[in-house]
Amino acid sequence: MSKLFNWYSGLGLATKQFIYLFIVTLFLVMVLAYRNLSEAEALLKNQVIRDAELLVGRTNQYIDASLDNVENMLLLLSTRYDLFEDGNEAIAADTLRKFADYNNSIAKTLYLVRTDGKVYANEQVNYDIIGNPMLPELYKLALENYGAINVSEPYYSTMSGHTLAYVLPVTDARRQLQGVVVAEVNLDSLTERIAPMIYQSYALMTRDGNIINRLDSRDKMLPYQAGAYPPVLQESFREQLEAVKIGVSRIEGNHHEMLAVVKSTTNRLGWSLAAFIEEDYFYQGLQQLNNNYRTASVVWMIILLLSAYLLSRSFTKPIRRFVEKMDRLHDVQIVAKLPVTRKDEIGRLTQSYNDMLERIQTLLHKTKSAEEQKKEYELKMLRSQIAPHFLYNTLACISSLAKQQRIDEVRDTIRSLVKLLAFSFDKQSEYVSIEEELEGLRMYMHIQQVRYGEQYTYELDVDPSLLQYRILKLTLQPLVENALFHGISPRNGGLITIKGKLEHGVIRLYVRDNGIGISRTEARKALHDQFEQERSKYRFTGIGLRNVHDRIRIHHGVPYGLRIGSTPGVGTVIRVGIPVLTENDERLGIMG
Repeated sequence: MSKLFNWYSGLGLATKQFIYLFIVTLFLVMVLAYRNLSEAEALLKNQVIRDAELLVGRTNQYIDASLDNVENMLLLLSTRYDLFEDGNEAIAADTLRKFADYNNSIAKTLYLVRTDGKVYANEQVNYDIIGNPMLPELYKLALENYGAINVSEPYYSTMSGHTLAYVLPVTDARRQLQGVVVAEVNLDSLTERIAPMIYQSYALMTRDGNIINRLDSRDKMLPYQAGAYPPVLQESFREQLEAVKIGVSRIEGNHHEMLAVVKSTTNRLGWSLAAFIEEDYFYQGLQQLNNNYRTASVVWMIILLLSAYLLSRSFTKPIRRFVEKMDRLHDVQIVAKLPVTRKDEIGRLTQSYNDMLERIQTLLHKTKSAEEQKKEYELKMLRSQIAPHFLYNTLACISSLAKQQRIDEVRDTIRSLVKLLAFSFDKQSEYVSIEEELEGLRMYMHIQQVRYGEQYTYELDVDPSLLQYRILKLTLQPLVENALFHGISPRNGGLITIKGKLEHGVIRLYVRDNGIGISRTEARKALHDQFEQERSKYRFTGIGLRNVHDRIRIHHGVPYGLRIGSTPGVGTVIRVGIPVLTENDERLGIMG
């Protein structure tokens, strides 16, 4: 023993590490192989069962989520009792078609059944040809639990095939029954989405024991009734399945083979999901695993001799050095790059690490710069929102109107001023609807017309479908103000036109005036720091074109912002490009 110890002490460090790694690793491999062979059967079975339970639970959640979409769709349609009125047939069919297209993954066919028996469907032509004999029964089902959603048992529909229906009565504002909305569920689509989630085979059952999913005759695990199409489970097997408790159980399947059954809890509709796994599935890989361990043990000893040596010499040491240098990294903004002295994977890893640090630093600088710029422009906007001279002159105008006993004009002017100030000072959101922005413009132009006369006119030509979309507050008002004081004011009157439409998925707003115009050179410079028009002290705000342009780009990106075109003596047009943004997108933080 002393000679062996002396021999080991005289070896080099790399050789010692090689011998140590070889002995320790070989010992661990043999221990692990022995333990794995003895425990493989139990582990495999438990793992498969746990996976099946997890998948069944997730599948049940997916089914609930999918059916929630159907319920939400019915609740939305139930608010549209106007669709049941005479003369709204085309609107009703178009509304059903839109709902069906949007929810085609779960809803197959939608119907509106009036009290007089008239039926509207999302596929009206098909319904007029082939009809649906189940609708009278579904109408009665909807009225059984008045005011709530009812769900039918599975049936065959001429319009939707193998399906089941959600039904809900619809009443008007006086609580008078207008009809029933019916949604036939796309069970084929639901089955296709559930099938990849479950091991081997499954069955989705209603509280009455009816099978919802379409069974596959090629499935050799479950016993089917002979000669039945579509396939139907044998009655004895279905009764066994109903009696199975929630959790993991055993049941006799086709050809008397035992199956493991994982059954879920019932959902809100009383549905339950059962996944089937053949018990032979748990053992089929064990023999091969045993043979693989024998072969792997021999091969592993040979490979281990070589790999342990290479690991000691060429891999372990540089990796440790690299990790130590990485551990010393605390601030990615101030860090020295690691030297690249190798051309192998370690060298490429070091180079990739240096590149990653550089990209992180660049992104941090860009993010910090953008945030600072955003804050700067927002502060500028808030500081210059209301020009005091505008208030002084407007109040002086109101005083003059009062002295002239023009009470109605005084009242209208004060109302417009109060609403305009309330609109500007409202800090609840940086966004308003286009309709609210245009309302602010109307109030602003009313005040200007009172002050300067009717020679300052304006026209609105905005697509009504755009009024619901969101826009940054005080986007159009500075542009109209600019057109008023720098375009038509020098001519002592003129017309400002505001137009809006949707072009290629982008909202385009145009502010046009027939004022004095500017040259092409000035138009090109209007959105740069070098160009700054003289601001009238009578303007409502100090917000300029550059501020509006930069705010839009900060929030929505470079593709959006202002474009200016002008012809001297003819007028100027400013085009605003913004993304289509709804109130829901704003709440979710989706800003284009």
